[in-house]
Amino acid sequence: MEDGMLAGMLSSEEEKVEAAEVESALSSVEAFAAAVVAIASRQDPAVARKTEAFLEAQTRLLTIQSAHLKDEHALRMSGLSRRTKEDSLRLASSRLRVTFQLLTALVGVALAAGAALFLRDAAGSHQVVIEPFHTPPSMAVRGVEGAVVASALLDELTHLQHATRSSATALSTSNAWAGDIKVEVLGTGISIGEVSRMVRERFGHDVHIEGDLVATDAGKLALTVRGNGIEPKTFAGEAGGFDKLAVQAAEYVYAQSQPVRWATYLNNTGRSKDAIAFAKALIPNTTDVEVRANLFNSWGIGEQNIDAPPLDAMGHFKAAVKVKPDHWVAYNNIINTYLVFGDEEAALKAGDEMRIAAGGRPGRAAELYYQNVDLLTWNLQAWLAGLNADIASNAGGGTGSTSDGPIIADVQVRLHEPEAAELSLNLVKEDVFDPSIAAATHFVRGRLALDSGDMAKAATEMEAFGLAYADPVISTNYAGFQCWIAPVEEAAGHPDKADAIFKTGAHYVDCYRFRADILDHRGNWAGAQQGYADAVALAPDLPAAYYSWGAALIRHGDLAGAVAKLKEANQRGPHWADPLKAWGDALLAQGHAKEALDKYDQALQYAPAWSVLKSARAAAAKSAG
Repeated sequence: MEDGMLAGMLSSEEEKVEAAEVESALSSVEAFAAAVVAIASRQDPAVARKTEAFLEAQTRLLTIQSAHLKDEHALRMSGLSRRTKEDSLRLASSRLRVTFQLLTALVGVALAAGAALFLRDAAGSHQVVIEPFHTPPSMAVRGVEGAVVASALLDELTHLQHATRSSATALSTSNAWAGDIKVEVLGTGISIGEVSRMVRERFGHDVHIEGDLVATDAGKLALTVRGNGIEPKTFAGEAGGFDKLAVQAAEYVYAQSQPVRWATYLNNTGRSKDAIAFAKALIPNTTDVEVRANLFNSWGIGEQNIDAPPLDAMGHFKAAVKVKPDHWVAYNNIINTYLVFGDEEAALKAGDEMRIAAGGRPGRAAELYYQNVDLLTWNLQAWLAGLNADIASNAGGGTGSTSDGPIIADVQVRLHEPEAAELSLNLVKEDVFDPSIAAATHFVRGRLALDSGDMAKAATEMEAFGLAYADPVISTNYAGFQCWIAPVEEAAGHPDKADAIFKTGAHYVDCYRFRADILDHRGNWAGAQQGYADAVALAPDLPAAYYSWGAALIRHGDLAGAVAKLKEANQRGPHWADPLKAWGDALLAQGHAKEALDKYDQALQYAPAWSVLKSARAAAAKSAG
């Protein structure tokens, strides 16, 4: 083969390889740049736009360089037919140079992208940073130096964060030297950690806290804290009382840097009067919509906790929604306040208003905030899913004013899952400031004992819940739950105690329907039917009264009437298994096994672990052949 022909073949193949490498490198740069822009956009759209513009410029520059390289390559190739083996070596060297230039460009873009991400992280930084405090040499000798004081303050702030059940976003806390990466920037002697801090201070939104700890002439300690946006304040105490000073200083810093979470913390820890005073003082002095709305909401919760008139709390919840129309927490509290009033029909309508405002369900409002609507309509699986998601978001406690754990157990009892309910109670995170945990645990254990036939234990547990119900924290968060005490007392042989519950004047569907059940149990069928009718009239859009009436009609052999009531219950609570199961029972008693089987199958969608339902389905399947 002639040298010219060989050179031509080499030219064609070499050109294809080189062009492929150039295009591959360009594609890699463009893909990397797109990834950087995508990451930046998740945090800050402004940073994303700047990053995208910068990387586009770099990509254009790289494209121009690539075009020049291709032109240069074409010129070299035009004379390849006259090249010798030495020319081939020079060609290989040229290819290496092209590759090196492309790689250099790629590294340059990577470094630029890294810088962009570095700036993005700095711009998105929201931390409370504790700097080392100043202490005199005499105290440092005793081991109380600046880093020790800062660490004590950091520990207390971290404790406050963890003790706050709130949906408000928490600022992260750190000390000024945390996470310092001891890699020096060449030629400067400055570590990457120090560069990071300087950039965050310039572009971020961190709150830096510093201060002094000194011994006064009177032999006492004086701890002063100050920071950007935080007015200096001094806390004085006995020489041996530094720990107490650290707590006071941490609470002050927490209140100033995270006012929404501080107000919530006060309510969480039984200091609702302080929460009301804090909200009342701060609301007129802030224009931040998010802060104002949340403080109005905390104000309302505080009023409920101290047993203020429900209208007062309602006014502040509505003020929160007026300030911020998508404040779903306050919407949920409005619904709950209607329950406190005993107006369940209004509560359901308020839930419809929230759903519309949220653009439907699922929509902009988190599923958790429909929990009171789900309670009223017995949408148990949706209620449970929202609670589980919430409890996972806050280290096992949830973000509500009371702990989610016992509520989850209650929902599981309603789903006929006793083992799951027991497990949930055993996993409840303790909180000495939350009286609802013990109260709700008594309630759930009373329900479990009733279902198992242990009437004495059921009565004991429910009576303990009844005593706790006197606390407004319990009565406002578990409005109407006292009605469940009455059927337990009746079953335990305490009719006088059952009647006493109904004499409290509680106007809830559960109280009305349970009273009708008891009248039926005592042989007063006419009075029972009137009681069921009264329950329906009290809240005609709720399913529970129709269900109880239908179950009573089954007991009295009116199967057609029972089916009619159970159908209405299902229309108002389509995700509730109990009316469907009772409907199936009525159909099976009428000899309609196949229709009963269909109702049992529907019920199993909403209570898949209900053993009694499974047995009923098996019987219907056998009867249907």
